Amino acid sequence: MSFKRILLVKPKGRKGLGFSADVIPIGLEYIAASIEKEVDKVWIIDMEFEKYSLQHFIDTLHPDLIGITMSATDHKEGLRLAKIAKDNNITTVLGGYHPTAISDELLSHPQVDIVVRGEGELTMKELIKKSSPEDILGVSYKKNGKIFHNPDRPSIENLDSLPFPARYLRRHKYKDRMNNNGREMDVITMSRGCWGRCSFCCEPYMSKGRMQFRSPENIIKELFEIVSFHKGKPLQIFVTDPHFMGDPKGIDKLCDLLQNHKLDIIFSVMTRVDSIVRHPKLVKKICNSGIISYELGFESPNQEDLNNVKKGTTLEMQKRAVKILRGNGADVSGTFVIGLPGHDEEEIKQFPVYAKKIGLMNCAFGIVTPFPRTEFYEKLEKDGLIFERDWTKYDEMHSVFKLNPLSPKKLEELETYCMARFWTLNTIVDRAKVLQKRTGKKISLKDFIYDMIAKAKFARNAGYDSRDGEIKEHVKVVLDAIIDAQMEENGGKISMHDIIEMSRFLKILESQVIQITLRYDGQTASYVIKTTSKTIEYIKTISEKRGNATIDIDIDLDEVISSFNSYSPLNLLNYISLLKQTRNIKGILNVLRLAIALTTDLGLSYLGDKLMVVKNGVL
Repeated sequence: MSFKRILLVKPKGRKGLGFSADVIPIGLEYIAASIEKEVDKVWIIDMEFEKYSLQHFIDTLHPDLIGITMSATDHKEGLRLAKIAKDNNITTVLGGYHPTAISDELLSHPQVDIVVRGEGELTMKELIKKSSPEDILGVSYKKNGKIFHNPDRPSIENLDSLPFPARYLRRHKYKDRMNNNGREMDVITMSRGCWGRCSFCCEPYMSKGRMQFRSPENIIKELFEIVSFHKGKPLQIFVTDPHFMGDPKGIDKLCDLLQNHKLDIIFSVMTRVDSIVRHPKLVKKICNSGIISYELGFESPNQEDLNNVKKGTTLEMQKRAVKILRGNGADVSGTFVIGLPGHDEEEIKQFPVYAKKIGLMNCAFGIVTPFPRTEFYEKLEKDGLIFERDWTKYDEMHSVFKLNPLSPKKLEELETYCMARFWTLNTIVDRAKVLQKRTGKKISLKDFIYDMIAKAKFARNAGYDSRDGEIKEHVKVVLDAIIDAQMEENGGKISMHDIIEMSRFLKILESQVIQITLRYDGQTASYVIKTTSKTIEYIKTISEKRGNATIDIDIDLDEVISSFNSYSPLNLLNYISLLKQTRNIKGILNVLRLAIALTTDLGLSYLGDKLMVVKNGVL
C-alpha cells in the first residue's frame, strides 16, 4: 500500500526531570519537513495540548500511516494510541530513543507494525517512497509474525542537507515552563551526539560516541526563519544538543554571526564541564552573544562516583566551570544523580550543600535510572537487580533497581529532600545577583516574585503527578530540608534590597518583623524577615514560631496540598492567615501596609482584596 496521508503524534505523558525541557516536538517537525514532498499531506498533533481524541483526528484527516514518537514515560500511552490506529487499519510506526532501544518488546505488541531506529528523517522518507520496510536501513518490522531487524542506518554526515523543521505545522503556542521573562519560546538543534561515554547516558548507544555538526551559516539561516515565524518578537530558544560546545571552532564562528546580526534571542544550552574549563575565553564570547543559560552534568560531589560512571571530569573542573560561568553573568544549572552504588542517606543529603557551596544557581537531583541499552542498564540486568518493569516509572524520580541498602521509598524522599534543601531563598537571591551583572540594574520585585512562582509551578508540573498520591509524605521531607538548612541559610548575608528594586515597597511597609510559618502535621518551619523603610536587615530560617512578629503569616500546607488541582498560585492565598495583629489598631495598620506595598509593586488587586478582608479577628 502507499503512504500519502501521514499523521505524526506526540503522546501525552512525558514527565519527570528528563523531560523538563522536552516541550516542542522538534523531532516530528524534522520528520515532517523531510517527507512533505513525498506525500499528499502531513500533520503533527501534540496530545499534551489537544482538546480532541486521536480517533477524532483519524475520522477527520483519514491518515494511512501514523507515526508516534515515544519516550519511556509515555510507553503505555504510545501503545494505547497505536492500538487506536491499528483498530482503524492504519499502519503504525514508532520512533525515538525508547523504541530504538526496545524495538523487540514494542514489536511484540500487535498494534505496532514498524520501528524506526536512530535518526528518522532519511529512514521515514525512504519508507514512504517504497511503501514497504523491507531492505530499508534503520528499520525493524514484522512479517508473517516474525520480527526482522534491518542493519543500522549510518549517521547523517551533513546535517546542513536536512530541511529546517516544519514549524508551520504547529497547532499550539508553546511556553517555557521554567522562565517567566515574557519571551516567546522555540527550540533548535545545532549538533547531534556527544563525545562523552557516561555509563548511565543514552547517547553512547544512540550516537555511538560520535558528533555531527551543522555549519554556523546554516544555523543562522534557521534562526532568521525562527525570528520570522515569531514575527520578530523577543525569543527564548532552547538548544537541544546534548553537548553544545562539541565543536569550539564552529561555535566561535557562530558567535561572530550572532554578534553581527544582533538578534533579540536568549539561548539555553547543555554542555560538558570540561569544555567550559578548556575554553574560558570562548565561554566569555558565547555569553556576550546571548547564550547565557547553561545546564551541566555534575552527577556527584564524589570523585569515585565520577570515575565509576566514566564521566571524564574532576571535582576541580566542576568548581572552575561554575566560577567561569558566574564570572560572565551566566545562569548556571547543574544536574546530580543519587542512588549510585555505595550512596547512603547522609552522603546524599550533602549533595545540595555541595551544589550551593560551589555556586550553582539552579539544580536538579534525579534518581539514577537504568535506561535500556545503556552500560548501566546492561550491568544491572545481567546481575538481576532491576525489579521495576513499568517503563512509565523510568522518569528519574522513581527507584527501579536494587543496588544499595536504601529502599526505593527512601531514595524518592531523598530526591525531594535535595531539591528542597537547594532551592532556598539564599539560592534564589544569589542567582538574581549573578544575573544582575549582565544588565547592571536591579530587577523588579514583581519579576523576582513571578520568577519564583514560575519555578514553583514547574516543580509542581514535573513532580507532583509522579508521586502517585504520596505528596503528603514528601511535604514532611521538604520541612525537614528547610530546617536542616538553617545554619547555611542564616550564615549567609542576604542583601535583597541591593539586588531587587524594593525602595517603594520598603518605604510603604516601614519597620516590620514579618514571620511566615509553614505548618504541616504538627511540624513547623518559619522565615523571619526584619525590614526598615530602606533595607531588609535580615532573613532567618527557624524551626519554631517567635512571638515578636509585627506581621504573622501562617500557611497550612495540608490545605495547600489539597488545592494542587488548581494551577493558580494565587489560590494559595485561601490558606494564608494573618494572625494576632488584626486584634488591635496597630496590627491592622501593619497588615494594611503589607497589602498596599504588595499591590503597589506587584499590581495584584486580588491580593489586596484578600489581605484587607477581616473576619473573626483574622485577615
